[in-house]
Amino acid sequence: MPVGIFIGLFGYLLGSIPTGLLLTKLFSGVDPRKAGSKNIGATNVFRTSGRTLGILTLIGDVLKGLIPVWIGLRWGVVDQWGLTADQWIAIAGLSPFLGHVFPIFLGFKGGKGVATAVGVYLSISPIAVLIEFFLFIVILWKWRYISLGSITCATTIPILIAYFRSDSQAYFIMSVIIAALILYRHQSNIARLLQGTENKWKN
Repeated sequence: MPVGIFIGLFGYLLGSIPTGLLLTKLFSGVDPRKAGSKNIGATNVFRTSGRTLGILTLIGDVLKGLIPVWIGLRWGVVDQWGLTADQWIAIAGLSPFLGHVFPIFLGFKGGKGVATAVGVYLSISPIAVLIEFFLFIVILWKWRYISLGSITCATTIPILIAYFRSDSQAYFIMSVIIAALILYRHQSNIARLLQGTENKWKN
């Protein structure tokens, strides 16, 4: 079996682990699926269970995206089964993201995938992540909407991936798929932003 398939399966299962839900069940007793925005991601955990668990959830979700891609790059995935090494790495990147958004352990009802996507991109193009981080901070500082920052960064990072990783069409396609799914998962946030009813970030 090609190493890429093994990494893809591992990545999906890793991505399916509900970091925020496990942390809150262990340390706060609050089920994020039943509180706040009812999302298992770091923002909702932060709001419903506190800063520490929110930060730990963020770190855990980022690592879920970073680890499979890092393994793929370090193991030297090669061209196999008609797919190039870059295409296998793109699969390794998509797998934890899909696992987080559609986790097998939660009936395929997961988070929005932003933090896990950050982990994927950190392995592929750290400079693109750094630029998007500053863009996110500016948006959050000016408008106080985490969702707006997340949506903006998710939809603009494919441009940066195309520029900084112009050597790989597979990475660009992966980033477009991730962006489309993040937009899909943020439909309710987009509706609230347009209506002016979205919750603003509070320090």
